[in-house]
Amino acid sequence: MARIKLVEQNEATGAEKERYDELAGRNAVTNMKKGLLNDAATYDAYMAWYTSWNRLVEVIGEKDAILYAHKISTTNSCQLCSLFFISDVKGLGLDPANLVYDEKETLLTTLAEQIVKDPTSVSDELFDKLKKFFNDQELVVIVGFAGQMIATNNFNSVFKIDVDQRLLPLVKEFKPATWRADIKK
Repeated sequence: MARIKLVEQNEATGAEKERYDELAGRNAVTNMKKGLLNDAATYDAYMAWYTSWNRLVEVIGEKDAILYAHKISTTNSCQLCSLFFISDVKGLGLDPANLVYDEKETLLTTLAEQIVKDPTSVSDELFDKLKKFFNDQELVVIVGFAGQMIATNNFNSVFKIDVDQRLLPLVKEFKPATWRADIKK
């Protein structure tokens, strides 16, 4: 159960209602967005994820963007985001539990993992390899998206946003990350 109210359309007022009505008109209401709609300014900030996502897809392609976002979300152990991307990985005809990456995908998913686990220790060696595939502008897009994805992961995890109905059949496929178990608190 979410730690905050998931706003329903008939409860929204003011700027939040405007945003809700727009979402509902596109059939794009999700539990995360219902949580964000407690505050229009916060909602607006998080909706920049879509701008970042669209640019990421332009730079690395849809398949690689899905694999990258999936790796960020699963490494960060965000159930809701992981399930969205498990669904997307399956939509590509791939098995999320048995992914095999090409060289570029390996570099991107390694970057995703390193950014989540310790962003101050992303290796120079990894960046040297990434620069074989991407220029500086493209790397800014890739790393910038990671920040957006991590923010989304954190919002959903901290507030324990409920899994959307369409993702419930996939819940058993989510495997929480265990790498944090060795971190001293």
